[in-house]
Amino acid sequence: MSMFTPLWTYYLVRFRASAETDRDRGEVSATTVVLAAALIALAIGVGVIITTRVQNKANSINLG
Repeated sequence: MSMFTPLWTYYLVRFRASAETDRDRGEVSATTVVLAAALIALAIGVGVIITTRVQNKANSINLG
């Protein structure tokens, strides 16, 4: 059990240091927000295109 103590101590120190540096980073810039919105819109568009093509292909299958 004693070999895990230094490991957990290391992780605790790294976590606290990471939390400390994250506090100093500030707000999200407008560029990041616009880029995220553009990527989300692109993903939705690709999803719509794929869904439409799959539905069209399924409707064109002759089952009778």
